[in-house]
Amino acid sequence: MNIDNQMNIDNQMKAEILAHALPNIQMYRKKTIVVKYGGNAMINEELKEAVMRDLVLLTTVGIRVVLVHGGGPAINKTLDKMNIESKFVDGLRVTDKDTVDVVQMVLAGKVNKDLACQIGNLGGHAIGLSGMDGNMLKCKPLDKEHGYVGEITEINMDAVVEILNNSWIPVISTIGYDDEGNCYNINADTAAAAIAGALKAEALVSMTDIVGLLRDKDDDSTLIHRVYISDTPALIAEGIISGGMIPKIDSMTQAIREGVKKAFIIDGRVPHSILMELLTDEGMGTMFRSR
Repeated sequence: MNIDNQMNIDNQMKAEILAHALPNIQMYRKKTIVVKYGGNAMINEELKEAVMRDLVLLTTVGIRVVLVHGGGPAINKTLDKMNIESKFVDGLRVTDKDTVDVVQMVLAGKVNKDLACQIGNLGGHAIGLSGMDGNMLKCKPLDKEHGYVGEITEINMDAVVEILNNSWIPVISTIGYDDEGNCYNINADTAAAAIAGALKAEALVSMTDIVGLLRDKDDDSTLIHRVYISDTPALIAEGIISGGMIPKIDSMTQAIREGVKKAFIIDGRVPHSILMELLTDEGMGTMFRSR
């Protein structure tokens, strides 16, 4: 087979992929999706560029995209440089005053602005925000043990809606505030679910370092493709949902109860995983819905 024939075949395959994606593009067009971004996809530069490029593509075809991000590895790196010890209880960072200052600096500063800038460099339009901007995420302390870890008490999406209405991508770092001006570190899954619920989003997509919910955590072939939230208590009782997956699934469930149509856990380590989940019939992760 000569080079020209191979190029024609490759181009035909690309055209067929786009044609097959059309119904899903039409389904999500003018709808809002919230993407929770973290894990390995955030620290691998090639994966990061692929994710940002995918978000620009989704926006270009008329899908309203909100990006909610954490930044645990970047926070850990900065704390290490400052000789501040990282402590975790029940999977959440214990956040004293020194630590929350670093969290604010890293998340609302470097990480947030780097992501917004990268989207712009790829031809998109993004504005970096934190949960402190526009009185977005008001908090109270989760408990005494975790310090400045926030539990969301009020949420204001006015600024986010205004940005979406102008076809820009809001890039939101997961820190909040209280009436005294204190800053709070908020779990990214929790914040993304609350934001998706407040926006009545069509979908919440959580990018993780796992392929999805597995019947056997050591066997990727046991991926559960669809879960109804009414079934989650039984899955917890069976031990299929356990450990660190419980709060993640709780966030999915809460988002759906607040009006989100569908929620997905996908493997952010796979390039273009968000496009494969949203724009193909087969998907690639676990989808949660009511019925």
